[in-house]
Amino acid sequence: MKGQRVFYYPIMNYKIKRLSDNCIEVRCVYKVGFSQDFFLSADWHLDNPKCNRKLLTNHLNEAKEKEAGIFVFGDLFCAMQGKYDNRSSKSDIRPEHQSGKYLDKLVSTSYDFCEPYSDNFVLISPGNHETAITKRHETDLTQRLIEKLKDANKSPIEMGRYSGWIRFVFEHESGGNIKKFNLFYHHGYGGGGPVTKGVIQTNRRGIYLPDATFIVGGHVHERWEVDIMRERLKQSGKTIIDTQRHIQLPTYKEEYLQHGGWHVERGAPPKPLGGAWLRFFEKGSKIKYQNFWAE
Repeated sequence: MKGQRVFYYPIMNYKIKRLSDNCIEVRCVYKVGFSQDFFLSADWHLDNPKCNRKLLTNHLNEAKEKEAGIFVFGDLFCAMQGKYDNRSSKSDIRPEHQSGKYLDKLVSTSYDFCEPYSDNFVLISPGNHETAITKRHETDLTQRLIEKLKDANKSPIEMGRYSGWIRFVFEHESGGNIKKFNLFYHHGYGGGGPVTKGVIQTNRRGIYLPDATFIVGGHVHERWEVDIMRERLKQSGKTIIDTQRHIQLPTYKEEYLQHGGWHVERGAPPKPLGGAWLRFFEKGSKIKYQNFWAE
């Protein structure tokens, strides 16, 4: 990440700036009636035949219509059909990837899919499927896709780390009334738990991530939202109550309806599909937010 540009890119109704190795800023100028959407997603597993590309395309087209920024927090690729992967299966490879240049095909076909939305991408970060390829094959699929989008389309997209921060900054058109919201993302870890579905992580993360307004995760292919209410002490000595919102993103990979394979054999249940919308809007000269599921 070092040595990358540190200036703003004009795009849509917001600007993007890299603040550090693991933090980018998304800055908006607002006025009365302002509204800006962002699409949060993870675990596309785009190259897997079980990826619901129709649903994903619908959501990406909606993001384009809304001029919404798109985030992908890991596992855009599935990439399990190469050498040295004991999970590989001939039935889990798309026809266009049945080539001697498997990894190159993953990059080129993913670029073809993502190219229509190149202006909307804000950040793509790697997940465990991408880091597994880097470890085994010494190539970074995420970086290669991002470089291709930048070179061919001048996309403003930034590459994230496995975990990192997005700072949303809203500045009134008059030049004052700045409001900031911090989003921490982590692709995820563990199996989620058949009963807790990973919700138990909210209290743990809330302790060591006190600066986050939103904490977003993927990996376990679950969908839930949990709010943690906090008492905060301001500089003036006044106490306030604020909210830390935890958002667990689902997947676009439908494995259950195959009625066979690794997912079914281990007794895993159906998983929710889709992503999430995060909307910031002006209300009473203040910036508010709401989030809702993309289904």
